[in-house]
Amino acid sequence: MDFNLTLIGQSIAMLVFVWFCMKYIWPPITEAIEARQKEIADGLAAAERGQTDLAAAKSEAQKIIAEAREQARGIIDQANVRASAVVDAAKSAGEAEKQRQLDGARAEIDVEINRAKDELRGQVAAVAIAGAERILSREINADSHRELLNQLAAEL
Repeated sequence: MDFNLTLIGQSIAMLVFVWFCMKYIWPPITEAIEARQKEIADGLAAAERGQTDLAAAKSEAQKIIAEAREQARGIIDQANVRASAVVDAAKSAGEAEKQRQLDGARAEIDVEINRAKDELRGQVAAVAIAGAERILSREINADSHRELLNQLAAEL
């Protein structure tokens, strides 16, 4: 192998090419590689934060769901208590209305009984007067006997 000028020329060209690449080509490529590495690291960090946020959101959602269920149970319990109170109030109102109607019916029955007694007294008095008139038709003073029969009818 001969050491000649072409080998030296090729070596110099190679050195110029390496220097040119290191000066003008490698810096943008390394910057692009570093930027891409930074983007990937940021993306991985964001994904990690997203996983953490997702886990926190899931636990918060579970808490909110549990609170909503508890609140729903409370509302249902209140509704049941209120429904029981309404039913009890309706029962007591029904009982009061029943008692009022019974009292009214009893008062009406008492009025009817008193009216029937008055009618009976009148009829008994009329029968007694008629009987007494027949018996006493022979006696002289019918007015005094009528007063006695009226007193007797009032006592009945």
